[in-house]
Amino acid sequence: MAALPRIVSLLPSATEIAVAVGLGEGLVGRSHECDFPPFVEALPVCTATKLEKGLTSLQIDDRVQEIVRQGLSVYEVDAPLLRSLRPDVILTQSQCAVCAVTPRDLEEALSDWVGTAPVLLSLAPDDLSDVWGDFRQVGEAVGAVDAAEAAVGRLQDRMQRLQAEGEARGFQPTVAAIEWIDPLMAAGNWVPELIQIAGGMPLFATPGQHSPWLEWDALVAADPDIIVMMPCGYQIPQALADLAPLTDRPGWRDLSAVRHDLVFVADGHHYFNRPGPRLVESAQIIAETITAVTGGQYEGRGWLRLRPS
Repeated sequence: MAALPRIVSLLPSATEIAVAVGLGEGLVGRSHECDFPPFVEALPVCTATKLEKGLTSLQIDDRVQEIVRQGLSVYEVDAPLLRSLRPDVILTQSQCAVCAVTPRDLEEALSDWVGTAPVLLSLAPDDLSDVWGDFRQVGEAVGAVDAAEAAVGRLQDRMQRLQAEGEARGFQPTVAAIEWIDPLMAAGNWVPELIQIAGGMPLFATPGQHSPWLEWDALVAADPDIIVMMPCGYQIPQALADLAPLTDRPGWRDLSAVRHDLVFVADGHHYFNRPGPRLVESAQIIAETITAVTGGQYEGRGWLRLRPS
């Protein structure tokens, strides 16, 4: 059996895709945000963020905008470490300079590479079909085409079962998925598709299009049946600590979702904002909020109901 290629993944979703395709033992380095499956946390960390810890969502947005205005990157790459790992393939992304390391961030590290330069595979999914395409791209880059196709097939089968369950319920509540709290942003790209698969009707965002900014008055006018807050990069405790700019607004308590106790906080860091294998679990989380099932499989680790204070 041929040796696995040496892979450095600088994108959490790409790390999960590589493992799903059977390449976990080939991973030799990761980004500072790659943390699943748990064994990858033992890998050398090749990147760091310039954002200070403990910032609110508004402070993060302000800091990112300041960095971008200066023409700088939000991330730092440890070029000497990257070279020492001698990767055959580097996985990264080109969709969002705020979300993870981009090819531009790697220019310096790759500019004076000694020996055969690694293959740089940059992923940029906009919708679910692109995500499945990323599996295939990774498979092609490392000679694991059949394994990638099999992984896609398994995930699509699970999605189809979820969709059938959603259609069988006979009702389709409107769902507002919130990707950022302050300023307010709806979740776009593949998230509207996940809502549809789970049996809901997505508001504010169009499948395959980037997440749009959302005016408070538009949220009030739509008066969604369900609100799911999934701030990008936030785990549940951090999201709970940062909700005041939304939940303290006059009129928040008048929203139908709030009055009917159908507001949820989800783990946006590990699920919805990682376009990889766990988008299936993300759709399942939406399904559990739609049915408001207490004790659902992902309650507590994937989502919590936001109780009135």
